[in-house]
Amino acid sequence: MSVKKLLDLTGKIALVTGGSRGLGLQIAEALGEMGATLALTARKAEELDQAREHLSRQNVEAFALPCDLSQPETIAPMVGKLLGRYGRVDILINNAGASWGAPAEDHPLEAWQKVVNLNLTGTFLVTQAVGKRSMIPNRYGRIVNVASIAGLRGNPVGMLKTLAYNTTKGGLVNFTRALASEWGEHGITVNAIAPGFFPSKMSQVALQRIGEQVVAASPLHRLGNEEDLKGIVALLASDAARHITGQIIAVDGGASAA
Repeated sequence: MSVKKLLDLTGKIALVTGGSRGLGLQIAEALGEMGATLALTARKAEELDQAREHLSRQNVEAFALPCDLSQPETIAPMVGKLLGRYGRVDILINNAGASWGAPAEDHPLEAWQKVVNLNLTGTFLVTQAVGKRSMIPNRYGRIVNVASIAGLRGNPVGMLKTLAYNTTKGGLVNFTRALASEWGEHGITVNAIAPGFFPSKMSQVALQRIGEQVVAASPLHRLGNEEDLKGIVALLASDAARHITGQIIAVDGGASAA
């Protein structure tokens, strides 16, 4: 089989959580360009509508599924609606996430719970529902979790204080490894990407404060841009990566290696 055929996603059904903006929308663009049929979920219906309009200008259609993944009771109906439309899910991109900045000693409990509920529990429940109702019965699946280099190490001294975010992204790293080990027998691969700093709504405030330090500490001396996640996600979602599972790939300009 040719490499082009291995990378082709035509006929595959892909669900992107947090797909209405930022990294999620960039990932959706890539999967759509490679031929996948897209479904996007996010909390705000109006942002999903904007994402659909944006994608349509690139000749990519997307099915919008408003859903707050921090509310467990909303997840099964969302997955059911998706399966009712397409019958299966071949690719799951777990991108939805939140952060909170505060010193550990003053970190509010409600903020901790908000981050954990979305970044870990919501990801688990979406993955469980998609796996049980589609990927395991069909003996096929490509799961890509969007972790972070913040889940690979502590933050550099004097930069950010985001304990809940780092903790949940570290949890997502081992969620990836453990699930890959468990679901490999069903023909499902589970991998994660660990982005460094990319300009987005969530990172905007942090980059205003420490952007120059981040660039200076990166071997490539640049931030990630809107193209830099597309290739690796398209690869991991495709059959070209069918022998790759349980892996965490940093996309950070070399920052985590330096």
